[in-house]
Amino acid sequence: MSTRAHGFALAAGSGVLLALSFPKFGYPPLAWIALAPLLVALTQNVSLPRAFALGLTTGAIYFGGTLYWMSMVMARYGELSLALAVAINVVFVAYLALFPALFAVLTRRLSMVLGVAALPAAPFVWAATELGRTYLFSGFPWVLLGYSQTTVLPIAQAASIVGVFGVSAIVVSVNVAFAGIVAGRALRPAALVVVGVLLVAVWGSARVRDGALTRQGEPLRVGLVQGNALEEERDARGGGAEILKRHLEMTREAIAGGAALVILPESALSPYAFEEYPVVAASLREAARQAGVPILLGSDQYEWRGTGRTREVHKSFNAAFMLRADGTTGAVYRKMHLVPWGEYVPLKNWLTFIGPLVKAIGRGFDAGDEATLLPVASHQVSTAICYEIIYPDLVRRFVREGSELLTTITNDSWFGRTSAPYQHFEQASMRAIEEGRYLVRAANTGVSGIVDPYGRVLERTAIYQPAIVVGDVRLLTSATLYSRAGDVFAYASAVATLALVILSVRRRVQ
Repeated sequence: MSTRAHGFALAAGSGVLLALSFPKFGYPPLAWIALAPLLVALTQNVSLPRAFALGLTTGAIYFGGTLYWMSMVMARYGELSLALAVAINVVFVAYLALFPALFAVLTRRLSMVLGVAALPAAPFVWAATELGRTYLFSGFPWVLLGYSQTTVLPIAQAASIVGVFGVSAIVVSVNVAFAGIVAGRALRPAALVVVGVLLVAVWGSARVRDGALTRQGEPLRVGLVQGNALEEERDARGGGAEILKRHLEMTREAIAGGAALVILPESALSPYAFEEYPVVAASLREAARQAGVPILLGSDQYEWRGTGRTREVHKSFNAAFMLRADGTTGAVYRKMHLVPWGEYVPLKNWLTFIGPLVKAIGRGFDAGDEATLLPVASHQVSTAICYEIIYPDLVRRFVREGSELLTTITNDSWFGRTSAPYQHFEQASMRAIEEGRYLVRAANTGVSGIVDPYGRVLERTAIYQPAIVVGDVRLLTSATLYSRAGDVFAYASAVATLALVILSVRRRVQ
């Protein structure tokens, strides 16, 4: 095999291992070696353009293997042909692959000056590129490397200090150790990395075992309703009435099971909008009032302008309504971070070839602008709607405002029986560890569940099955280091990366 082919084989191997680290495949140990082949390839005598191509190869397979389901979603619900949906997804995956490509270029640039000694900088470079992926062009922080370790609780506890980006860096450091052994027989640095990771694991195990947060705060029994309403059912004649009836029956069942707060998923009442159908609203308000139990539900909300025949929708929001125990509306949270291609179409006036998708989405949603907390008696809780939960700083903002319980409501029926519902649930679980809060998740078709502040899954449903989950959580007020400091590690990594690149350029010039 030629040197060129060997390098691309290593890069492709990294992409495959990265993809296999996440659900459905979900083999977290693979993440600890996944980047090593790419790093070895980068220590060889390759040019910067070749490094870019190697990183792009890794990224294309990485994201192609974890985001394949997007083609199906656009074809099935966006009224696009399968070929066009696949083409759009290929472009999106290629964009995301630019971040591993940037990682490869920066790592190679440093190695041109420092040789194998540049490898220790790789964890910080990777964290910096993940930070960029989280925010650039509204961001898409799906399958960050740290999420591969959500179920590896001793390691995942590091998120309570350095967030998911820090967990990513820990994983990359082990990859660096393996690559250093292969490329430069760097046994002593590798041993130091292994000792460091073992210390993190020992501390994390002790933190989970102690479980102090599970003995703090006021207990609350929550009920999660998974109505399993398919999109086809919503569109069918009479489907809305049947869905409403089902959710009401399941809500009463959850209350009968002792729930002191009932949570219904995103789009729980679709095709109805809660405030626009008085009969629908009255039925849920009455359910809350009769039982004396607050109900959180997801539904569309509209702002109108004009009157009579000139009345039209001015703004529409994907919203969460908190009904108090007396049936009145306690607060409404409007989703702040919308899903591109699902809730709005970026550059829709320019991308004329996706006309069917634009038509299917319609005017789309408007973004909310306030991190509204939701009252439960004398306490405050928060909710993240759908994929908002994968944005660490957004959830941290709720906690800084005073949220004592994290909730998230979602409608994952769009994803089908793909990897997406499982990826989504594990990414949501990482927020519980970061913030030191219980997290409860009501998903229309699953996965619904309850996660404790250490990432332990207390309850979890299967997908595409009606389900009611009733379980105990605690309303907490203490703060983790991460909830106080935020993504300091990630931003410091970005600054360090920039400084190292500038230094490498200056040395090269001299």
